[in-house]
Parts: sequence; structure tokens; C-alpha cells
Amino acid sequence: MPLLKHTDGMNVVPIYVDGKTLPIDPTRLITVRSAHEQRDIHYAQGATAEIARDAAAVAYRTFKDWRNTTYHFRRDLLLRVAQNIETRSDNFIALQRQETSCAESWARFNVGLACRAIREIASQISAECTGELPPGENNASFCMVFKEAVGPVLAIAPWNASMVLATRALAAPIGAGCTVVFKASELSPGVHHALLEAFVEAGLPNGVLNQLQARREDSSAVTEALIADPAIRKVEFTGSATVGAIIGQLASKYLKPVLMELGGKAPAIVLKDADLERAAQLCAIGAFLHHGQICMSTERIIVVREVADEFSVALKKAVERQHAEGAGSAVSIGVAKRAHSLVGEAMKNGATFVAGSNQWNGSTDASLEPTVITGVTSKDTIYNEETFGPSATLYVVENEDEAVKLANDTAYGLNAAVHSKDMFAALRVARQLECGQVHIGTLTEYDEAAAPIGGVKGSGWGRNNGKYALREFLVTKTISFHDPAAQAGFGVH
Repeated sequence: MPLLKHTDGMNVVPIYVDGKTLPIDPTRLITVRSAHEQRDIHYAQGATAEIARDAAAVAYRTFKDWRNTTYHFRRDLLLRVAQNIETRSDNFIALQRQETSCAESWARFNVGLACRAIREIASQISAECTGELPPGENNASFCMVFKEAVGPVLAIAPWNASMVLATRALAAPIGAGCTVVFKASELSPGVHHALLEAFVEAGLPNGVLNQLQARREDSSAVTEALIADPAIRKVEFTGSATVGAIIGQLASKYLKPVLMELGGKAPAIVLKDADLERAAQLCAIGAFLHHGQICMSTERIIVVREVADEFSVALKKAVERQHAEGAGSAVSIGVAKRAHSLVGEAMKNGATFVAGSNQWNGSTDASLEPTVITGVTSKDTIYNEETFGPSATLYVVENEDEAVKLANDTAYGLNAAVHSKDMFAALRVARQLECGQVHIGTLTEYDEAAAPIGGVKGSGWGRNNGKYALREFLVTKTISFHDPAAQAGFGVH
């Protein structure tokens, strides 16, 4: 399904429903712009609520056949998808860099992890779709427990890890036997369309995966039309907590279950016996990777006072050494300006610089200098809100108990890191942190294709990756058999 051509010669990312590309509607085009290059790169076709309902109807009709496909058919298909992505890796890297202004290293990492995620999901399908025969209370009856696909799924993926998060959102429900309406990000529709092509070229039947995107002004109506539609049985959403709250309210209104992975305010705790040079290096990477536009970014660095001075010096050197040329670019000028203003507000309220100076980096307003500040208080907006920019706040505490208390003083609960050479101390702290994932001795952004990932508190619910993701799209059904010849004394118990 090639891109369409607008009359001005620009490519248009289309809407794809039931194996067909919808024609261009010039009144609903989305302009996709490169913040780094400061130019328009292509368009995307925006959907309407009516188109959304049509896509849901197709997904429901197709589900009746797709749910009966064999596990090995779905497994082998997903393996071909992964191969297709690897074969086109250069194209996927270029698309990510063009649409989201990310560094080549981030784009390449996304391709690799996306392929590993697909293969891990594929390898778990047969085991997770296998039912059980629980023992009965007597010999006259027995039960069969089936694992069945939940039904058509609405998958909503973001732009910031446009390969990994979208791939996961598609592979798990399709692997479980569900059909999908995929609401792609209007900031990275080209990447998401290329993923769709990888699935279709692997042999995915028409109607199993349907993709649309919407203009900002139409997005609410399109999303509600999909969640409200009786055909949609579950919602998968990855994105901000603000939008997640809206999705959650809509899902509750229409009684739809939701798998949500939302924002974070990830702490990295540095204990007194940590390798300070290594901890500083990891914090400097974790805070500024992809211009800080990762929900698992190291936003808060918490160090015990005994080693705070030495660590602060090491952190400043690590930031200057690793990010001498900056930390890349934001996806848009608006995202960068918001991050800049959050640091600026804290500075006006008395915070001071540890590293960097919150200056614009380069000729555009889309790139910021990597910055660490200290002296932030709970009155500052940056204390509570995710910045999505290349900044981190440094806090000094008296001991590990205070470190745990401060780390948990947030509405979020996604990822955290602990740095210590004493593994018992690190594990003791990790067990007390209110997060879905805690990583000892590495980045807050650590992600394994076979390990569950998801949040607690305001960071969402449910788990992605591998068998854990497949479970999210399966429901349990019990069927019992009873021998009529043995029921003379039938009664209720």
C-alpha cells in the first residue's frame, strides 16, 4: 500500500481499512514537520468518526475468522514481520529520524528492540493460548478452561519510541487472535504506516489490521467513536497521563477494559557505597537519551549526603563529556519550549545549576542544552510534572529511608534505578519503591523483550512484552461436561 501523492507533489500517508487505501480528502490533511530540519516532509490523511466506525466494523467482521487461525499460523506470520522490519531497517531508521528528529542510535535501537519484541511474543503464543483441565469435585463432571481472544482491539501508539511501542501494541493482540484498529500518531504516521506494510507483506489477511490517524481537532471525536463502538472489546494506549486519564474515563463510560502505559518521573537513587563514576555516567545517559523524550527517562537523581559532593562533581563531568554536542532535538518546538519553561520556572524560584544552563542548542528552538538543576522544592512544577526534555533534578537526602520516601513522592510509578555495590542494600531499596520496574546498576530506561513492563499509580496498569502482553488480550472461558447417568442425586452445593 504505497503512499499517495498530493497535487503539490508531497507524499500522503493514507488511511488503510479492510485491505484498501482510502482516497485523499484534501480538507483533512495533517502536515508532518521535521523539527530538526525545520521543513514539512509529508502529509497524513486525517480520519473522521464515520471512518473510525467503519474500521471497527471491519475489525469485528474479520475477527470471526481470524480468532480461529492456528497458533503456528500467527506465530510464523509474526516471525515474517520481524524479518521484514530487519530487511528494511535502513528505511525505518530514516523515517524515525525524519519524523521525530531523533538520533540515529535511538532509531537503530528501536528497530532492534521492535524485532526482538515481536519474536518473543511469537515464541509464547502456543503456551499462552493453551487452556487447562482443572480437577472436578466428582467423577461425573469435568471442566475445560479455554483461552480465547478478547476481540477487536483499539491500539493507540505514541511517537517518542515510534517503532517499539507501536510494534508491541500490534503484535500482542494479533498474536493472541484479535483484530486491530490502529490509531497511529499524527507525529510519526510514516513510521507507523511502514510497520503496517511489514505486517501486510508478511501475509496478514485484509481487515485484521486497519490503520488511521486524526487531526488534533478531530482526535477526540475519532477516539470516542472507536471506544464507544460495540465492536471494540479492549483498548491499548501508551502515552501521557493527561490523555490516559481521558481514555480511562471514556473506557469506563463504555465498560471497556484498558491496557495503559503512561508517563513517569523516574528516580535514580545513588547510595553511599555506589560506584560514583559509573552511577554518574548512567544518570547522564538516562536523563538525556532521545532529548529526554522517554517516559522512563531519569528525571530525578537522589543521592545520599555522605557522597553528594563527590557525586555532583562526577555528574557534571559526565554530562559535559557525554553530551558535548547536545542531546539531539525535540519532536517539535512546542515540546522543547515547555521543557525549557519548567526549568526556567524552578530557576526563578531559587534552584541552581549543577550542569548545563538550560540554553537553546543550535539554530532552532527545538534543541536544548542538557541541564541538571538542584534546589527544587515541591512548589515547583518540575517537581511533579514530567518534563519530556533534556533536564534532571538532583536531590540530596540524609539516608536510604529518605531516598525511598522522596522517590515515592510522586503520582507516577513506572521505572526507577538504584546504584550501589551492596546488592542487599540495593534490593532492600528496590523492594520499597512504588514502581513497575526497578533496575539495579543500569539505566532507568532498561527494557527486556521477555520481561514484563508497565506502571503502577499514575503510570497505568497492565503489562506489556512477551507472554505478559499476550495475556492482556486473552479471556478465560470455562466449559463443563456432566454425565447424566451419574446425576441421580444431583443437587446444589
